[in-house]
Amino acid sequence: MPRLPRLCPVGIPQHVIQRGNNRQVCFSSDEDIAAYANWLHKYAKKYEVHIHAWVFMTNHVHLLVTPWQENSISRMMQSLGRYYVRYYNKTYRRSGTLWEGRFKSCLVESTKYLLQCYRYIELNPVRASMANDPSEYPWSSYRCNGLGIKSRLITPHEIYLQLGDTEEKRQTRYRELFRYALDGKIMSEIRDSVNKGLALGSERFKDEIEINLKRRVRSEKPGRKPKELLL
Repeated sequence: MPRLPRLCPVGIPQHVIQRGNNRQVCFSSDEDIAAYANWLHKYAKKYEVHIHAWVFMTNHVHLLVTPWQENSISRMMQSLGRYYVRYYNKTYRRSGTLWEGRFKSCLVESTKYLLQCYRYIELNPVRASMANDPSEYPWSSYRCNGLGIKSRLITPHEIYLQLGDTEEKRQTRYRELFRYALDGKIMSEIRDSVNKGLALGSERFKDEIEINLKRRVRSEKPGRKPKELLL
């Protein structure tokens, strides 16, 4: 069965994960991460994808982005992946694939779940015991969102901007979000949604997506009748 085309509605945020093939290392040095970030910036700009949060781990990447062109996330990731794999193979005198098939992604409801995704992404190094605090890890967006360090990669989302009417207030309130551990139920929802390509949000949000895009974006519950709009 052919794969369904990716959902990429303009203006709706997405959580994107790209993993190394068989969880193999895809960044062996800071120079590798810098090269990846450079191409990410280039193609995000070219295809009009706003990047709100990121983390570059040893064998995978998380991004929180909003597309402003149709299919722009796929175009960005394809171009980025092609150039980075070429660079990595040449640098380490290797050949073959680097990434684990297609990247994974899910639509994210802004009002309830966006800041939860920010936290999930930027706490990755803490969960992996690579840092005691997200501010200690140099290859994530936490230092931008929480400490005000400038990066050409970042475009603040409207929900982030609503944290305060000055940069200082936004950063202070953002850091306060990290005082407590991320709820286990929320973490499970985020993981399940992105790994299965579902929507992360309220039932109302999922209803709206299914009506507008005529695609199921939630797990089908046993005994549940398919909606007419999806037939």
